[in-house]
Amino acid sequence: MTKEEARINAGVLFAPGDPELVAIKLRTHNLNVDYNMTHEDEYEKRSAILHEIIGEFGEGGRIQGPIAFHYGKHTKIGKRFFANFNLTIQDDGEVTIGDDCNFGPNVTIVTPVHPMLPGERKELYDSEGNPKHLCWAKPVHIGSDCWFGANVVVCPGVTIGDGCVIGAGSVVTRDIPANSFAAGTPCRVIREITEADSVENQPEILGGYTAHKPE
Repeated sequence: MTKEEARINAGVLFAPGDPELVAIKLRTHNLNVDYNMTHEDEYEKRSAILHEIIGEFGEGGRIQGPIAFHYGKHTKIGKRFFANFNLTIQDDGEVTIGDDCNFGPNVTIVTPVHPMLPGERKELYDSEGNPKHLCWAKPVHIGSDCWFGANVVVCPGVTIGDGCVIGAGSVVTRDIPANSFAAGTPCRVIREITEADSVENQPEILGGYTAHKPE
């Protein structure tokens, strides 16, 4: 872990232009390009690149691509993950995703935060008065068994519990408790997900299928 990564983990200001951080990002950005130039059926090549990019990537995972990871190594993804087109994870801070999550197209997860005042976005100062371009980051944690619709944006510092469904186009700015259906901009909890939501209660769509294994 670099000095600036330690500052990221501590939740304090860090310098994104630090040479060691720039080197990590450059490597990851180049690997993104390598992945995005592969064909969909180049399974082994794609898997190898993802394991080079992502800090932890569980078995049975698949990402449609194209992808855009910022650091990659700060992201941990559980088993049987699927993401559709255009997954973006700006993982200055830690991003964790549990098992059996499915993301629709254009899902974006961001962790960095920038000062509100324009002058402070341009420069802040160290103890000796030297100007620095600085920001900070807040981790994002997503539980297991979650489904995100298309164009969901998860903002810095958010935790989403297990078993959540986040509606398409939502901008998630605050924590979402487990087993919630949440949607909107900003995203809010609509209701709890229950057995009443089973497809068994929608016979018009079943077409001969069932939610339960026949005896």
